Amino acid sequence: MDLVSGGRLAATVSQAGGLGLLGGGYGESEWIDREWDRAGNARIGCGFITWSLARQPEVLERALARQPAAIMLSFGDPRPFAAAIHRAGARLICQVQTVAQAHEALEADADVIVAQGTEAGGHGMSEPLFTLLPQVVDACPNKPVVAAGGIADGRGLAAAILLGAEGVLMGTRFYASQEANGHPEAKRRIVEAGSGQTVRSIIFDLSRQMRWPPQYTGRLLRNRHAETWLGREDELASRMDEVGPQYAAARERGDFDVAGVIAGDACALIHDIPSAAEIVERIIRDAELLLTRHREAITSRPKKG
Repeated sequence: MDLVSGGRLAATVSQAGGLGLLGGGYGESEWIDREWDRAGNARIGCGFITWSLARQPEVLERALARQPAAIMLSFGDPRPFAAAIHRAGARLICQVQTVAQAHEALEADADVIVAQGTEAGGHGMSEPLFTLLPQVVDACPNKPVVAAGGIADGRGLAAAILLGAEGVLMGTRFYASQEANGHPEAKRRIVEAGSGQTVRSIIFDLSRQMRWPPQYTGRLLRNRHAETWLGREDELASRMDEVGPQYAAARERGDFDVAGVIAGDACALIHDIPSAAEIVERIIRDAELLLTRHREAITSRPKKG
């Protein structure tokens, strides 16, 4: 949740009983410092794009000086950073999209491993959560595994737990919250989006004049700009210098027919913009009810023989 999850959102989630993470993204130190101050005394963590952090490791040092509850690393090898994170007393959370990446996270002695399915908003890979999650759970028997991608309510949390997860990581659901830094129009579009209205591609990266490692694509809401360039990515790559400034200007003025709303398939399950605390409380309450019913249904079945 690069720049969308600021100090106010992270603090509210943590105070409600979750773990709020600053969307440190590519490592903009001034933004991170400002948002950490806005979090006040709340116990929060910070997430980084690992391949970008490798280019400016001093950003991690500044984050660790804040005594975070956790550092989350996604999209790259976490092992070069693991020792420093552990020495600082922070938990290391590693987000993975494949079983091979889960093994790298184990080598980094991650405290928590996040299995991210393709349904997730923003960057990711191709395997759906429903098949990826049990594989990662099986590959990491002594580590807590958390599920990410397409989860927006208590049903998703309950399902993840039944598949072996210890909890869930959510981005899109918290984008559509009162405390998120996102533009009001972006939040409105998330609420109004239905099934099939996201797409995974490299369009928004090219439009931002950015090159990501080729194995990662990004999921966002379909809009006029995305529909214009789908299937024409090579042409867009050759016109980045022309399209980039236009795209940046659209983001600045809140024109989301051009600028991308980076959101996942969970948008089809999101119908309001409540406080982040209400989201946490609602999801836990609904999941507990569902899991209780599940246990009662199992125990009430007549035993054979």
